[in-house]
Parts: sequence; C-alpha cells; structure tokens
Amino acid sequence: MELIRGLHNLRDKHKGCVATIGNFDGVHLGHQQVLAQVLRKGKELGLPAVVIIFEPQPREFFSGTQAPPRLTRFDEKVRLLKANGVDRVLCLTFNERLRTMSADQFVDELLLKGLAVRHFVVGDDFRFGCDRSGDYNMLRQSGERYGFSVVNTETFDVDGERVSSTRIRAALQNNDLLLAERLLGRPYKVTGRIMHGQQIGRTIGVPTANVRMHRFHCPLNGVYAVTVTGKNLSAQGIANVGMRPTVNGKQPVLEAHLFDLDSDLYGQLLSVEFKAFIRPEKKFEGLEKLKQQIETDIKQVRNYFLTGAL
Repeated sequence: MELIRGLHNLRDKHKGCVATIGNFDGVHLGHQQVLAQVLRKGKELGLPAVVIIFEPQPREFFSGTQAPPRLTRFDEKVRLLKANGVDRVLCLTFNERLRTMSADQFVDELLLKGLAVRHFVVGDDFRFGCDRSGDYNMLRQSGERYGFSVVNTETFDVDGERVSSTRIRAALQNNDLLLAERLLGRPYKVTGRIMHGQQIGRTIGVPTANVRMHRFHCPLNGVYAVTVTGKNLSAQGIANVGMRPTVNGKQPVLEAHLFDLDSDLYGQLLSVEFKAFIRPEKKFEGLEKLKQQIETDIKQVRNYFLTGAL
C-alpha cells in the first residue's frame, strides 16, 4: 500500500481511482463495509482503491485539546487500512488553506486534477468545503458534469444502532470493552513504541513498559487486564492509562507491567490489547500505598487470566 502525504505529492500515476473520504477513526465495522464497497467497485473498474484522510482530524483542528479522544493513532489507522486491502491512502494536512478551500475548489483540485476520481463513495451527510458548503447533492451534480459517479455509503447497524466512532468511544469511556469489540470487529488495542519513563515502577518492584502516546489521547482511563504482543513477544499483564496522580504526572501515559517477563523492551513496537477493566485511576498517599494497591491489582488480574472472572 502507498501512503501519499499531501496534494503536492500526487503524480500522474495517481490519476484514475475509486475513492472514499473521512476520518476513519478506529476503522470499525461500518468503515470496513465502506472499504469493501470501494474495493468491489475498484475491482469492477480495474482501478486502485484510495482512502482520503485528514491529519489532524478536522475536529482536532477546530477544537484542539477539547476534541474527542481518538480511537486509533495515525500510524495504527494506516496499518488497519492496509490490512483491509486499500491500495493507497492520501493524507491531507487539515490546515487553514484546506479549511478555507471552497467546495468547487475541493472538487477541482482534489477529485479532478489531483486524483481524476472515477467513482466516489461518501456518506449522505458528508459536508466539505469552506463553512461546509458542499454536500452529497453538490457532489452528485459535479459528478454528472465532469464524468465521475457518486454513491452514498451503506449504513451498518449493530443492535439496531448505527456503528460509529462516537458510539465506540462512548463504549470505551464506559469501559464496555465487549461492546467496543463488537463494533470494531476486533478487541480494542493501542500500539506504540516503548519509551523510557521515570523508573518509579522499578523502584517499587513493579517495572513497567511505557508506551509512547505523543499527542494521542486514549479514550480509556484506569487499570486494565491486558495482553501485550510484539516482535517475538506475547505476554499477559496489567496496565494503567492516565495521568498517574500519585506521582504528579503531567501528561497521560499508558504503562504496562508484564507478568513473568524481565527483558529490555525499549524502542520496541508493542500492541496492548485491553481485556477487562479493573478499577479507576486514583491518587494514593505515597508510593507504599500505591505499591500495596498494585499488588492487589496484580493478584486480581492473574486470577482473571486463570479463571476468566474478576
């Protein structure tokens, strides 16, 4: 799969495609149905399947730190799109220029000159262009004028409700991991590289692997039973997602203690899969109280992996 960063990197070889556009946060079952729709049409027309995404996501551009947490980091999203068979991902930088681009410019610069789209799949509530002036009907009319077809996506429901990133985010924030898994089509996980931390866990006898979060704001918060996988690694463990109030943490961190494993993981790319919620994050009166609680948590998580019950 080819990742193209920005309109300026489009070349003649990228012209002619079947495309769709959106945030694709989580690449959930609804997204997967859209991708299958794009891939089917691409195969029918003998054209590559292209997904157009934004970085940052538009709500992050407008709302900054007040934007909802993401389900997936950018690189994880790209890996998931690749796994679903997409041929190309075009990542547009959402900046002031893109924000002020008119709907007509959007069609002309991106769909016609940039990609020469032959078939475009969008939601019927899709809005684009400055002040969201463009909509599905405008796209249909543009397609009729310039020779590309436009269809809307097929709604995907679970339990009578539409599958959406918002719904999955709410499930995770309520620690309903089973519902999130059903909507995603896979267990929820966070992937990242292990970075050096403050070594506080090691000083109290519970060394942790700290997953680099960068600007990613995980929708989960608290202590969880987890499984962790990486290159030549598969382990069970316990993880905390949050601010670490006992040690006056300044930024959210995902730190995992892996059972029966004592090896140097720094720099490795690991995936942390969340299996069960244990308790909320809380502030303790000193490291000794924290250590006692962690020991209790570890016993509970080990029992969970042995029995399947909390």
